[in-house]
Amino acid sequence: MRLYHSPTTPFGRKVMVLLVETGQAGEVEVVSTSGTPIDPGTQPLDVNPLGKIPALALDDGTALYDSRVICRYLDDRARAGLYPESPRLWRTLTLEATADGILEAAVLMVYEGRLRPEEIRFAPWVEGQWAKIARALDLMESRWQDHLSGPLDMGQIALGCALSYLDFRHAARNWRQGHPRLAEWHAGLAARDSMKATEPAG
Repeated sequence: MRLYHSPTTPFGRKVMVLLVETGQAGEVEVVSTSGTPIDPGTQPLDVNPLGKIPALALDDGTALYDSRVICRYLDDRARAGLYPESPRLWRTLTLEATADGILEAAVLMVYEGRLRPEEIRFAPWVEGQWAKIARALDLMESRWQDHLSGPLDMGQIALGCALSYLDFRHAARNWRQGHPRLAEWHAGLAARDSMKATEPAG
């Protein structure tokens, strides 16, 4: 299998953490790629025509993309149980979707600053993206502690990667302020070997 990935993509990091947690890291060739919505660069367009990573090329030529699809496949392949049985499954999937929503908003904020010319940047749009993140953080703090304290699952991994990405790209926003329980939970997850081995750089 070949995983198209960039060390700075938080969506790819989800996959990398799962690979470490499930003992599959040595079974996947990681191919470094880069690009943007404006310039696809070295993105594997033959694997994912949307020009996004991560993308996973299986040995039989099948292409899987979207981090949630890839993670579900790799978890099933390893029989790891990071997507648990119902009814916990629905909470896990909702948590993963919420974490991915945080990431999507955070990445859009980065693109606004890096790709849009300064004279046409729209600050209210950026703040609107952060408002989505802030609402999600408030919800995680107030209503999700019971799930976060349970067995490790893919929703928790996704949320951990999302919070780490906020540290990586939006540290000045200080997401920990007002979210002490979430910050304490994240510190514990970030100490796992899988998270330390996949920390972004650059």
